[in-house]
Amino acid sequence: MAPPIPGLRPPVRIRHRTAGDVLAGVVAVVALTALTIGVPIALITVVGLPLPHTMPSASALTSQLDVTSILRILSVVIWLAWVQLVWCVLVEIKAAVSNVGVPSRVPLAGATQSAVHRLVTAALLLFTAAAALAPAVASPGPARPVPSISAQVTPGVAQNTELTTRATPPQAAPNADKAYRVEPPVGRFHESLWEIAQNHLGDGRRYREIFELNKGRVQPDGTKLTIASLIRPGWVLLMPKDAHGPGIEAVTPKLASELGLDSRASTARGADVWAGDAPAGNSTSGVTAGNTTGGDTPGVVLPGTGGSAGSVPEDGIFAAPDSAAHQVPAWPFELSSASLLAAGVLVALGRRRREQLWRRAFGRRIAGPDPDAALAEKALRLGADDPAVRRLDTGLRYLSQQLAAADKTPPTVFAAHLGAENLDLWIAPPDPNPPRPWQAADGGQVWRLPYAAVAGLDLPDAAALAPYPGLVSLGTNSSGRILVDLEVAHGLIAVRGPRPVVQAALAALAVELVTNRWSDRMKVTLVGFGDGLTDLSPERTRVVSTLDEVLPELEQHAARIRDAMAAAGLESVLTGRSRTSDAELWAPHYLIMGVPPTQAQAERLLALARSRYRMAAGYVIAGDVRGATWTWDLSPDGRLKAGLLGFDLEAQLLPPEQYAAMIKLFRAASAGADVPLATLNPNSPGAAPAAQLVPGSVMPVEVSLLGQVAVTAPGPIEPDRLALATELVVYLAVHPDGVHPNVLTGAVWPRGVTGEVRDAALSRVHAWLGTDDAGQPNLLTDGSGRLRLGPGVRIDWQVFRAWFARASQAAAGCDPVAEAEALQQALALVEGQFLDGRDPSRYAWLATDDIEYEVTAAIADAAHQLAELRLAAGDPDAAMDAARAGLRLAFNDEMGWRDLLTAAHATGQEHVLRGVVSEISARIALDEVMPRMAPETEALIDELLPSWRTSAA
Repeated sequence: MAPPIPGLRPPVRIRHRTAGDVLAGVVAVVALTALTIGVPIALITVVGLPLPHTMPSASALTSQLDVTSILRILSVVIWLAWVQLVWCVLVEIKAAVSNVGVPSRVPLAGATQSAVHRLVTAALLLFTAAAALAPAVASPGPARPVPSISAQVTPGVAQNTELTTRATPPQAAPNADKAYRVEPPVGRFHESLWEIAQNHLGDGRRYREIFELNKGRVQPDGTKLTIASLIRPGWVLLMPKDAHGPGIEAVTPKLASELGLDSRASTARGADVWAGDAPAGNSTSGVTAGNTTGGDTPGVVLPGTGGSAGSVPEDGIFAAPDSAAHQVPAWPFELSSASLLAAGVLVALGRRRREQLWRRAFGRRIAGPDPDAALAEKALRLGADDPAVRRLDTGLRYLSQQLAAADKTPPTVFAAHLGAENLDLWIAPPDPNPPRPWQAADGGQVWRLPYAAVAGLDLPDAAALAPYPGLVSLGTNSSGRILVDLEVAHGLIAVRGPRPVVQAALAALAVELVTNRWSDRMKVTLVGFGDGLTDLSPERTRVVSTLDEVLPELEQHAARIRDAMAAAGLESVLTGRSRTSDAELWAPHYLIMGVPPTQAQAERLLALARSRYRMAAGYVIAGDVRGATWTWDLSPDGRLKAGLLGFDLEAQLLPPEQYAAMIKLFRAASAGADVPLATLNPNSPGAAPAAQLVPGSVMPVEVSLLGQVAVTAPGPIEPDRLALATELVVYLAVHPDGVHPNVLTGAVWPRGVTGEVRDAALSRVHAWLGTDDAGQPNLLTDGSGRLRLGPGVRIDWQVFRAWFARASQAAAGCDPVAEAEALQQALALVEGQFLDGRDPSRYAWLATDDIEYEVTAAIADAAHQLAELRLAAGDPDAAMDAARAGLRLAFNDEMGWRDLLTAAHATGQEHVLRGVVSEISARIALDEVMPRMAPETEALIDELLPSWRTSAA
């Protein structure tokens, strides 16, 4: 049996009060007593009351100050500071008692309130109820949003639609299919919602989610939860679906009845199970799921298949359901938590979008996705961890390259662990001598790469092959993400559990496998899937209806790999991948089967899969297959246990509705649909006023979107709050007609936020933006409650639109000089990529908004118009400048590159044209998303410079 990976399952640590906590609490109580009671007593004793006994005379203002007068003035200052301190103490204690989470801010008391916060926190830890008050006395610092959903926002809703805030009712908790029983007290330590959230959700601030799921619900002792700080032993609390750890249990029908829930909702996930749900030892046939004649086996024939095991309907069990489009989509938690999958999917989507841009016509922009698909993209943007993908890819390729240089075979990697600071590879057999900067741990069972060392690595040779293309995410635990290598099994991998959960796990595995960036050429054959995955990666994916269709090809692949290894004298494909650059020769072939095989299919597959050598192949089968090398068991609540590997993880899942939305996202991008650009009218509401178009004018607030995102405002703003405040202003800037606060909340805080945090953030933005010259606030609220920016705010995008509209009017009036001048003014505003430098963890709302498509197309069209005008005037150099101005932002719009080529050719200087061709070639070579040239651009280069291919070679 393989040893467990070090650090994979650390025990849940429940923090008890220590002697240090008690001492700190005593010191805090003494300090608070001295400050709140001792200070006024000392002042009265030494100086007396600050109030005068008689009316002061006018001479007091002109007479010379003596020592006594100076002391009295200082005493007044100290009294004022004392009043402020007492105010801070009262505010902090009130926040603790009422569980508001974020205390009110005392004016001009930043440092004082922070110090008082620490003292109150330490003092409360002395008392038995301190644990219950922990949510309100969290560590001080900038207010951070509590992740409890206070507003449900439906993507695609018009901006003027007011969204209703919805609290999750106790009897309808779709996000709660787990429960926890409150433990009895240990000594003086009582459990609290904060403690439970910290231990089972990973963040104590999520206590509000537990409170919202359980408030008002009748508990076993007949009482109800009404105050977040008061829970009793023996209560059964509903928990969010991502709860984990000891004491967490699934909401079974029996428990649902005990809680007063509708048991149908809680058992929907586990109602249909594979026939192989029982332990392997209870199986009575070689392939349990293949026994279609003996007894009642509800998991054998899939719904709607009308056939036996091993066959699927034409659309497949993972086909996108049409009904999904008519339902209000819930937040896709699984997509937003699958960090590596999300990063790969976004790159694949980027390729489709790039192809859309190739086909874009002048005056039109690419169409955005449907609301549910846009919501899926929003979740992907929030969840994607592109730095982690780069670290994994670079680290693995560099390792393979270094080992090849040392004439060593790469080790067998069973699994990889992406933690907070390191990438760990679990290898066999142990080797204590990895190439630097890799480090050995656990006697050489683990090779560790600190993330800090990745930045200093030389990038691997572009021809270096990916050594472990079969690594794929299995799930997460408290310390990070776990990946396993499908090739290491040397046999079948059977996945057992409730059918919906198995389907969701296999869907996630397949999607990540066909989109990941730490692999090269591969083929993934899917049995039991709809054809949707071919939209994600047609070069990697093949979908068949039965296993019999692909078995001959799998056998031929295995024979070819054996022949290649024998010819090269190798015993592992790892050596071949590390020492050659022939990706096709060592390309793997993986099979993912969403339905259990028949008896005959299983026997043939087992014979194929068994091998003492690594064969560049992997086989993952749904159901209980006797003879499988690895068996992964999935529970109804999404836990995955892999016995031989020692894993107990929160499985990575992709439920059908999220799978369908993602497929729809790709199909919309592949369709190439486009829509006309918005009509530009300089007199429309929200348009830039004429005063903002005056060259050299300065407005109270300047908002830059066409380049480095920035907001220049007169008011103060704390540096730690600048990113959030900027995003709020940017959202309002791209919606000049105004937005309701609930819409703004759903956009900027998609995972939810309390009303207190939202209102505090908006209040800070209001103060930051200040007022215009007329004294009117630059952040306005109209009669309908919608927020908008005032006329004192200049937004470069709106100014661009105004100049572009003037150019259109000049074109209609046949005035090319005025048209060119207006376009020149418009393009002068473009300084770089749209919202360049924005925080990658923010602005996910761009996925559900058409602004990116609109901005890119409008600027590309403006540059195209100006380039044509300059060429018509016989000025090719100015035409090249116009094209480059557009490319500063619309870098991926091929129209701009073709304008640049045409203008360079018009100069009549071959070296200028060659320079532009070289620039385009270099751009393509460095492009990670689409490393090939657009067909029309390539054809134009062939026309203008036929010798470019020879010179490039």
